[in-house]
Amino acid sequence: MSSIEHYFSTDWSALTTQDWAGLIITVLVFLGMLITFALALRPSKRKEMEEQKHKILEDD
Repeated sequence: MSSIEHYFSTDWSALTTQDWAGLIITVLVFLGMLITFALALRPSKRKEMEEQKHKILEDD
């Protein structure tokens, strides 16, 4: 095994319950954010997003 492979290797059997929980939560949050950004920034939403671009600067 090269030194870089050794550096990035993981002993999966040594992970504790907290490690697994943290890993699962991190992956789920990442996927949720990825899906949210993909849905919010899709081309069909462009007109709606452009209409709200300066909304925060307007007085209501």
